[in-house]
Amino acid sequence: MTYIHFIINPISGSGKHNLSASYILQHFPSGEFKVEVNYTKHKSHAVELTKAAIANKPDYIIACGGDGTINEVASCLVNTTIILGIIPVGSGNGLASNLNIPRDFKKAIAIIKQGKTTSIDVGKINQQYFFSNMGIGIDALIIKKYERSGNRTLSSYVKAALSSSFEFKVQPAIVSFGDQVLKVNPFMLFVSNSNEMGYNMSLTPKASLSDGVLDMVIIPELTFIEKLLLGFNVLRNSIEKFKKAKHYLVDELHIEMPLKTFTDIQIDGEQHNIKSNIITISIIPTGLKVLT
Repeated sequence: MTYIHFIINPISGSGKHNLSASYILQHFPSGEFKVEVNYTKHKSHAVELTKAAIANKPDYIIACGGDGTINEVASCLVNTTIILGIIPVGSGNGLASNLNIPRDFKKAIAIIKQGKTTSIDVGKINQQYFFSNMGIGIDALIIKKYERSGNRTLSSYVKAALSSSFEFKVQPAIVSFGDQVLKVNPFMLFVSNSNEMGYNMSLTPKASLSDGVLDMVIIPELTFIEKLLLGFNVLRNSIEKFKKAKHYLVDELHIEMPLKTFTDIQIDGEQHNIKSNIITISIIPTGLKVLT
């Protein structure tokens, strides 16, 4: 009998999805599956629920939410034998899209019941994990404004991006990787494990979840016209046409923000504040097993 533990974020996306324990139980016959369901009540609650579930040794833990919820659940499963499943009910759903997991509940459930697994790489930033991407610079400010808007829609994201483009002030950074040391003033410093950010947009369309490297994009300080051009290329998924976006493949990098004490970053579409101006990013190859 397969033991599956579901963790549902009831307010993911618009908060209007109708995924419930009763719906899930209809699709998993009790003779074949042992099923438990929890609901999150606040940010980081999925971490508590996942750790409690791990103690009962389920075969799968299913994150039902957006990239933030998935991050909280998956972070507890790195380098374990427990397999992550996803039912995407968030707004962006970047990781689920990269894994070809559909938003349709029945189709996502069919993937879980089929039980086919793959292993993906995991990004690590200081003591935290990311599975899709992380960003420093305007990216972090956009996510902060987007979260504060209380409206998880593409139009809210675009409004947050436009507002941030006028407000954001670049700060110097020292970026070290391989044998290179770059002194930059990044408008955006974006590191991705996935080929999609969410909303079908991408800064790293050639990134792979299982190639053992991370894709880094550094964009320097821009003029107003260049900011508009960047936004146009991001929305059109044509970032390769934006010549000021420099792309690197890395497996480990070190970032220092000499004028900062704390650093605002976004991790898998959620705003975080790192209590340091030094950030180390690395990759854990095949660190997470996922149903897909």
